[in-house]
Amino acid sequence: MRVTEHGYLGRRGGVDMMVAMNPQTWDQDVREIDPGGYLFYDSSKPLPRAKFRDDIHVLGMPLTEICNDHYSDSRQRQLFKNIICVGALTALLDIEPAVIEKLFTEQYQGKEKLSRLQRPGAATRARLRACAPAADRAAVERRDRVGDRIFVDGNTAAALGCVYGGASVCAWYPITPSSSVAEAFQRFAQKLRIDPVTGARRYAIVQAEDELASIGMVIGAGWNGARAFTATSGPGISLMSEFIGLAYFAEIPITMIDVQRGGPSTGMPTRTQQTDIRICAYASHGDTKHVLLFPEDPYECFEMSAQALDLAERLQTPVFVMTDLDIGMNQRLCRPFAWDDQREYDRGKVMTREALDAGADFGRYLDVDGDGIPFRTYPGTHPTKGGYFTRGTTKNAYAGYSEAGADYIYNVERLLKKFETAKTLVPRPVLQAAPPGAFRRDFLRLDQPGDAGGPGGARRTGHLDRRPARAGFPVPDRVVDFIAAHAKVFVVEQNRDAQFKQLLVNEAGINPANLISVLHYDGTPITARFITQPDRRTRQPEPALRGHRWPEMTYLAPNRSCTIPSSPRTASASPPRLRRQGLDAVRRLRPRFDLGGDHPGLLGARHRAAPRRQAVGHRLLVEDAGLLPRQLARLQHRARPHAVGADRRQPRQPRADLPRRLGRRRLGVDRLRPVRARHAAWREHGLSVENNGVSG
Repeated sequence: MRVTEHGYLGRRGGVDMMVAMNPQTWDQDVREIDPGGYLFYDSSKPLPRAKFRDDIHVLGMPLTEICNDHYSDSRQRQLFKNIICVGALTALLDIEPAVIEKLFTEQYQGKEKLSRLQRPGAATRARLRACAPAADRAAVERRDRVGDRIFVDGNTAAALGCVYGGASVCAWYPITPSSSVAEAFQRFAQKLRIDPVTGARRYAIVQAEDELASIGMVIGAGWNGARAFTATSGPGISLMSEFIGLAYFAEIPITMIDVQRGGPSTGMPTRTQQTDIRICAYASHGDTKHVLLFPEDPYECFEMSAQALDLAERLQTPVFVMTDLDIGMNQRLCRPFAWDDQREYDRGKVMTREALDAGADFGRYLDVDGDGIPFRTYPGTHPTKGGYFTRGTTKNAYAGYSEAGADYIYNVERLLKKFETAKTLVPRPVLQAAPPGAFRRDFLRLDQPGDAGGPGGARRTGHLDRRPARAGFPVPDRVVDFIAAHAKVFVVEQNRDAQFKQLLVNEAGINPANLISVLHYDGTPITARFITQPDRRTRQPEPALRGHRWPEMTYLAPNRSCTIPSSPRTASASPPRLRRQGLDAVRRLRPRFDLGGDHPGLLGARHRAAPRRQAVGHRLLVEDAGLLPRQLARLQHRARPHAVGADRRQPRQPRADLPRRLGRRRLGVDRLRPVRARHAAWREHGLSVENNGVSG
């Protein structure tokens, strides 16, 4: 929680007051406190002095003892400990008791008995104040700087934006952190989408059996003329990709609200990241490009959710609203929502019954005015005209099935033209120039969603021009020109691979040498200190090989074995001698078998002599990149007759764990004994053998 009267909306970095309630994270919590800060903890059980720091204020209160004295029920003692902690902080920070009383009344409205149980009495409050010396108290004073701003989370704002934007169908499958979007939409629809005369519901909400079903329902509703959306997160986008491609190629309007979280796979469901930018921009196989909108705060979540519904129908394509867990689930102060009651929904190019009767030439995928967007008809528009077959296969301009190359080229190039048209329709960017006379006006800071409104301290440095990535994707030409006017551009993102920078380079043609990435991806919201003070930035995860010691392993081969001692040195992720050869150490892969001596080797593993020419043992560093599984299968097929004969002539070796060591099952090899490859087969496949002359 950040308390400030300067209007900053995100974390500064560092902690001034830490309430340590979790013993498992005690050491980490204490480390995060800034010098001169406060540590507040339950002192019912004494802790050793080594658990504290000398440069912070330590405030201990016997919260467990107070809770045991105040409540007699064992369950209440456990549940209400947090409430006692709130009372202690109220006394410590000199917060007015009437404010806390009001919050209790609002929170537990209709549950007066529970509210009374959780309110500490006068004696308890006096004891809490006695435990907090006046010299150590950090008083909080009342301020009236909120103005007309409201306190709301992004998911609630996005749901309300969908209601005002005309959405009448929501199909979804629960997934953290987007589930509350559909739940909030249901609450608002029950109030605002009921027919005042008949009382009938004018909306449909379906919790589907999985993500595939939900996106299929949304596509069906969009094809039928309804405004439909779904809310999901990264794993849901992965599952929906094939249907997204159908909506793109069949040109069906749908809206998707992606509340991003940490990935890949299950990733960090309760942590925030911006890792879905690339997959959403190019979702599905084939050549696809999708429109992305990047809201900065709950106000823009409301605004852009409504705009996305308009854009989806105007462009007849999927449109993504790219929010994240930090914006979506955390409450923020933002501008009050505004809506023009005179605003009309943009339904795009829809061929009417009158136009069809007048003899209009209707081709479902016919570009009549050069913007790449064709006309469509709603089902049932005309009894004999305007019908077409919706298909995900190649078709001609009149929706007839076609595998002609010219028809395919016409469609995919028209879709590119439509994507160019989208540049003029996405929200206009907000450009903030540095004050006149400020130094380094040739530098620009480009923020991803959540990065700009979050670390407000970084936003107010005032020495750089700034552009939040509000415009979205495709990147408008105005933004490209603004970026080109600066020698260096800092691109602030919350992902590892600089995904938005990749879009700027690939789609806007911006010189990557002018783009400097500021990447934060530990799952916590980015802070002002991380952006403005590089020396205080959080250390990002090191490669998996750093600090790893090679274990002692034994590799078996026909008629020989080799024990590899553990390395006394720390392994590097990319040793210099390998970098010079364009190779990287691959330690996490299953180690391949080293035959040593003059044997050609089964998998082409390049072996190296141990340091200082020690003839005992070999260190397997890199598997031969030239030997693909496909080549391996062919090689084994040719070498099998020779290998069978060789096995009969040579003494057999114990092979109890040989299949595991060789990774047979993963490579799909059907024989459990090692295969001796002939030199002729190796030369045929262009494989070389290194012989270090080391005896087994």
